[in-house]
Amino acid sequence: MSRIRSDLWCAAFIRRHNDLGQMCVVARKGDPVAGQIWIEVDHLNGTVSLFAPAPGLGLQEQSLDRQFERRFDKAAPERARERLAREIEFDPDVWIVSLESRNDDPGITIVNADSAKR
Repeated sequence: MSRIRSDLWCAAFIRRHNDLGQMCVVARKGDPVAGQIWIEVDHLNGTVSLFAPAPGLGLQEQSLDRQFERRFDKAAPERARERLAREIEFDPDVWIVSLESRNDDPGITIVNADSAKR
């Protein structure tokens, strides 16, 4: 069994957060079937967190849920924009979802970078 399409996952993520009263939008559309998804969280205090797809190695094969790793935690927005620009240059099929939330939990599965390298 394969994972849910990227466009459907993004639509569900956005709807869930908008239903919670948090502003969430697609900032960049990528490949609808298999595009990688990056999530940028604006904490509404001048900082952002950035979540990238977790590496595929070492992840639970049973899980169909997408898993992410934290790239930046409450960093300057310019750092996240620079990183996203490099990713777009490398992979033009990438999706970018922007979420405004004061909450530290974006409601995704976050794996530790060290555990993903096992």
